[in-house]
Amino acid sequence: MILKSAINLGYIPKKIISLVPSQTELLAHFNLESETIGITKFCVHPQSWFKTKLQVGGTKTVDLDKIKQLQPDLIIANKEENVKDQIELLALEYPIWLTDVNNLQDALQMIEDIGVLTGKAVAASNLTRQIKINFDDVKSVLKPINTAYLIWRKPYMTVGGDTFINDMLLRCGFKNIFAAKTRYPEIDIAEMQAKSAEGRSLLLLSSEPYPFKQQHIDELQQQLPNTKIILVDGEMFSWYGSRLLKSAAYFNHLSAQIQA
Repeated sequence: MILKSAINLGYIPKKIISLVPSQTELLAHFNLESETIGITKFCVHPQSWFKTKLQVGGTKTVDLDKIKQLQPDLIIANKEENVKDQIELLALEYPIWLTDVNNLQDALQMIEDIGVLTGKAVAASNLTRQIKINFDDVKSVLKPINTAYLIWRKPYMTVGGDTFINDMLLRCGFKNIFAAKTRYPEIDIAEMQAKSAEGRSLLLLSSEPYPFKQQHIDELQQQLPNTKIILVDGEMFSWYGSRLLKSAAYFNHLSAQIQA
């Protein structure tokens, strides 16, 4: 059963499996350690959970047999991060809360919903209130700067205008030059060169899912000599749970770095 409302579960779950790293971190923020019985191999925060919790595969390679052994009374999944066929199979046996987060408002609603589902509504409201306060203080760059954000290499992949990362870029004052595209399209150097020729430009290389390093800056800088290239923390741009408490301060620091 895929739940249609956060209030229609009918009980407070005691055996939760999270299939989404940022939402696993949210469950930890809500102090649901004993209730959370399974996570994915990509749920690296908190580290203590990563080391001790039973891992039920990856976000796109869920081990259905392991989940069956655990017999959860709630599975938390995400429309983008998990595979539809696997979620539909799990939904035949277990209640699933399927989130769909494409912007900050979606993230805040998701936090509130999971708070209601897990009996942590007050903690969820306090969290969303503080996140809103933090984001109200985000100081964007003085003038919107044409920006590309890379998440992958060989092939290069970026983010379209319908993604959560795009919403975070806009809140920093960055104009996504590939906003007309959808989801996570492949692009090539020629496209980036054409965009960089239009004026001041910025290229952000994410730490995840591809772990860009300084060597990749050096490689790209030769082909994009007029573009400022920076390594950024991908978790700050793409994790939409309690990590958002830290994102606003990170964005302010990043804006200051770019203006320097």
